Amino acid sequence: MTRAVIAIHGGAGALSRSTTSAAREQQYRQQLHDIVAAGQQILAAGGSALDAVTDAVRRLEACPLFNAGRGAVFTHQGTHELDASIMDGRTLQAGAVAGVSHIEHPILAARKVLEASPHVLLIGAGAEAFAVAQGLEPVAADFFSTPERLAQLLRVRDSNTTQLDHDAAATPLDEDRKLGTVGAVALDLHGNLAAATSTGGMTNKQAGRVGDSPLIGAGCYASNDSVAVSCTGTGEVFMRTLAAYDVAAQMKYAGRSLQQATASVIHDTIPELEGSGGLIAVDAQGNLALPFNSEGMYRGFAYVEGAVEVAIYRDS
Repeated sequence: MTRAVIAIHGGAGALSRSTTSAAREQQYRQQLHDIVAAGQQILAAGGSALDAVTDAVRRLEACPLFNAGRGAVFTHQGTHELDASIMDGRTLQAGAVAGVSHIEHPILAARKVLEASPHVLLIGAGAEAFAVAQGLEPVAADFFSTPERLAQLLRVRDSNTTQLDHDAAATPLDEDRKLGTVGAVALDLHGNLAAATSTGGMTNKQAGRVGDSPLIGAGCYASNDSVAVSCTGTGEVFMRTLAAYDVAAQMKYAGRSLQQATASVIHDTIPELEGSGGLIAVDAQGNLALPFNSEGMYRGFAYVEGAVEVAIYRDS
């Protein structure tokens, strides 16, 4: 019997244990737990991996604790530009949107691209018009804004630097240094894989910048013959190394195990280009890997008949 499983991430990096209250840390853990549990229920009922990852990422986008959807970070110009992608391992169909500012759930727009468009990636106003034509309700641009994210922008806007949520240069990590991406991977009871990724980008980024999250093969990839992968990290490095597809390629062509391939990408390839971050991955046999080279990674997983497990730091 297929070992159906779902795994999610809320970005690499972690809250500082020394400056974060136990109550706030518990907020993150509870959200991770509840979202994994919802995905577990979808799979247990015979639902598809594609539906499970769509629902998980939609829930992550709805939670302002994470940098995707509501609670997304600001660009240098004080706007929000969101990206998302999704891939069906059974068919290799994929859909993605980039630079959208009026779609409440970018992952739902990406799913519409997968299902109803001959294209894979739509951007900006064209992506928004397509999503609305497909029945998604538009929202005002300030829907995504939160006081916490505005404060982040104001702290770094005059520095001419971007703020990557996962940057491990600061010890201990703080709210400004968590990786700004969410994602999910799943294997369903029918043996099909799927992956989804969504992000608000990075604080103080140039308007128009697109990272790895909406790019198939960079921040998201799924194929039934190998693996489903969702990445979180230094987007430019994950793009230059085709990180998600590299995991699949190592498994398919070099015969590496899931653990070997994911470790190679996260602990060798990405750091060689001074990148940091992590990924979540599940293979066709239901094996899981959740490696990261940053201080931590918000993560959780559950097999259909198992307990929900969540973690933030390296040891828990």
